[in-house]
Amino acid sequence: MTINKTLDNDMLTIALEGRLDTTTAPQLEGELKTSLDGVKKLVFDFAKLDYISSAGLRVMLATQKIMNKQGDMVIHNVCADIQEVFEITGFTDILTIE
Repeated sequence: MTINKTLDNDMLTIALEGRLDTTTAPQLEGELKTSLDGVKKLVFDFAKLDYISSAGLRVMLATQKIMNKQGDMVIHNVCADIQEVFEITGFTDILTIE
């Protein structure tokens, strides 16, 4: 998985490419731990994300909890397969998906 980060004042955009699964979730988790200080708006761009596993969902949930305390989190460009995973797991009620 490739992680591209863009910080613009207090808005962080993270574009993910590839698969967010058991192997790559710790990589994203590590990036987020060092990147969220002072961030008021977190935007995930899933345009090039092909797959998300339960490990990836866990990272999204943990990140949403952090952002609930310090600002907003939104996910853009979700493909149909990942959208279906979000719907089946009930994450569409927890996450802001645009």
